[in-house]
Amino acid sequence: MTTTWPTDRLVSLLGIEHPVVQGPFGGGASSVALATAVSNAGGLGSFGAHALRPDEITDLVTALRAATDRPFAVNLWVPQPSEVTDVDLAPHVERLRPLYERTGSAPPSGVTVQSFDDQLAAALDAAPPVLSFVMGVPPAAALDTARRKGIRTVGTASTVEEAEALAAAGLDVVVASGSDAGGHRGAFLRPVEESLVGTFSLVPQVVDAVDVPVVAAGGIADGRGVAAAFALGAHGVQIGTGFLNTVDSNASKPHRRALNSTDARRTVLTRVFSGRLARGIANRVTRDLAGAEREVPAYPVQNALMMPIRRAAADRDDPDHLNLWSGQAAPLTRETTAVEYLTRLVREAQALLRG
Repeated sequence: MTTTWPTDRLVSLLGIEHPVVQGPFGGGASSVALATAVSNAGGLGSFGAHALRPDEITDLVTALRAATDRPFAVNLWVPQPSEVTDVDLAPHVERLRPLYERTGSAPPSGVTVQSFDDQLAAALDAAPPVLSFVMGVPPAAALDTARRKGIRTVGTASTVEEAEALAAAGLDVVVASGSDAGGHRGAFLRPVEESLVGTFSLVPQVVDAVDVPVVAAGGIADGRGVAAAFALGAHGVQIGTGFLNTVDSNASKPHRRALNSTDARRTVLTRVFSGRLARGIANRVTRDLAGAEREVPAYPVQNALMMPIRRAAADRDDPDHLNLWSGQAAPLTRETTAVEYLTRLVREAQALLRG
């Protein structure tokens, strides 16, 4: 497929054919099959690695390289000061006791998290073509190492100030992630409630504020959204929910059903699954625990407390107790293959841009 785009800054920088980035997923929804299918079809496939051990990150990059000779991205979460584990679990376990009983699961005995420094060191050693970050600005020394190794770096901003901080730190690309997007909100300079800027408002402001290529994210799921992003001045798009709703992702069966149902029209921003504010399809858990939004402990404690419930729900084909991460444009998607989806996005966007 021969294509031309309004700007080639992103495709030239990353060495890709189409300015479409597959959003990285945490929580086990990423897959090597999805990332490499997108990359092989000319986009930038991504894998969310924030829950992986350092050795697993090494193995991941090896597996991705074996499956594609095209650029791909590995994504990490930058830790925040609020991420502590020395919290008394007892009162929080009691709050969740009905959920453990309903799902036949048991609370964890403690909270463990991966060392970001060790993850980052492993990723830099493995040297994927692109290393992307959410939740903050990565360390300057790591960015220096990435530049020396020829690794392109991508940071995610939910406000103009965050975009300016990422560009000033020297990241190669900024993703402007509007509040329409599914999954976790990555605000890191101000409280997340003060950082909920819609995609149409955020993207042109970020384009005006920074000199690096800007990727629009949030609420983009079809060719119309891709064309609109370019009209706003973006150099490319990042799409999460649309690629999550492909057969190549590791989304669970109840998650896939929810994405393809009318339930996907109703999403909420909630902390109850992980302790971080995230957008997902409303279900029994988000409704039952709505009154506890301010009481749940911060990530990673709440995430660890909910993990047995989420895993049991996935095993039991139970959407009521599962985190159904989804952006607001989910009703514009349909279950298909990643290659078919990317091909359709490009075809639709090209027709609109030519028109």
